[in-house]
Amino acid sequence: MEHLTKSQLIFLVLLVAFVTSMVTGIMTVALISEGSVAGPIQTIQRVIERTTGPAEVIENPPTAEQDTIIKIVENTSPAVVSIVATKDVPVIEQYYTNPFGDFFPDFLVPQYRQRGTQRQQVGAGTGFFVAGDGTIVTNKHVVSDAAASYSVILNNGKSIAAKVLALDPVKDIAVIKIEGPPAGGFPFIQLGDSSDLKVGQTVVAIGNALGEFQNTVSTGVVSGLSRTIVASGGASGPEVLQQVIQTDAAINPGNSGGPLLDISGRAIGINSAIAADAQNIGFAIPINSVKKAVEDVKSFGRIRYPFLGVNYIIINPAIKEVRKFSVDYGALVTASNGELAVVPDSPAKKVGIQQGDIILEIDGKRVDQNNTLADQISSKRIGDKIKLKILREGKEIFLEAELEERT
Repeated sequence: MEHLTKSQLIFLVLLVAFVTSMVTGIMTVALISEGSVAGPIQTIQRVIERTTGPAEVIENPPTAEQDTIIKIVENTSPAVVSIVATKDVPVIEQYYTNPFGDFFPDFLVPQYRQRGTQRQQVGAGTGFFVAGDGTIVTNKHVVSDAAASYSVILNNGKSIAAKVLALDPVKDIAVIKIEGPPAGGFPFIQLGDSSDLKVGQTVVAIGNALGEFQNTVSTGVVSGLSRTIVASGGASGPEVLQQVIQTDAAINPGNSGGPLLDISGRAIGINSAIAADAQNIGFAIPINSVKKAVEDVKSFGRIRYPFLGVNYIIINPAIKEVRKFSVDYGALVTASNGELAVVPDSPAKKVGIQQGDIILEIDGKRVDQNNTLADQISSKRIGDKIKLKILREGKEIFLEAELEERT
């Protein structure tokens, strides 16, 4: 090898390569013809097809429930709207002054001043039509800024100015309206019955998520009933919401005021609040409260509440033990926060309810932590006569009071 010329060395390398390729080809043909390499070749081909071809499609036709939810969304989305709040906000500019004049000419102090105003979006939420005439329900905290103007953005992108008709004095409910319904009226969502809800039933939430993603849809179940929460974020500060529906259907900022729908496509609640430190825990106001609000606005131009006229605390087992009561439920009529136990000239005063009385039942329904006195009274109407079962000094007495309007 040492005496080969360069040309002879190149020729020798080429000759070896040629002979090797020939032998390999002959062996491959022989093996293929005998079927001994069919397995490895097919395996390689399958791997190549799996990695370079189209993704495998797993046939999984929609279930009946999926079909139903798709239908619900198609039918109700046109009735869900976005609500945008705008108002004039100050334009602040920065400038510099020299308080020392010529003594320190380079010493400048920043100052701020208002230079006019500009129209700016200050909030966004959701609502939905409950009638073809343009009546919309939403949360009170979505439209509670009296200095703002509100517009409704329809499903087709059209924006229409809205008028706030009424804000609920107790619950996070508002009724607004837009004018100019098309022929046949605006599409609207039928209202269901929130008194028949069951934990575990399927629900669908629709809303203007984050004030940006209109008609975002999420699904889940009713995960709790008759919850009491303290909701923050409204213009009026924290607000206690009672008897609300808990759901794991994802609710985000901007969803406020949107519908919570049952599997038939009826609204059974208004999405109102979320638990900020949790995963998928949201709350909705039962639709039966909304029905009453809408009816009041149509009939009286405002949302009205019946009034008994007592201050009270709910008795529980702990209070029973401390106070040595004979019952662990009921509403103890007592003064609180500087207010009298019984409001003067109220229905309660007129029928003789006294401080220290324990209201056990209203119309045969027990008063307790799950059915408070306020909850039961708010479900009644002004002018209704209610039968009260009261424990007074160890004896049960029965009174009848006629509810009046809260002023």
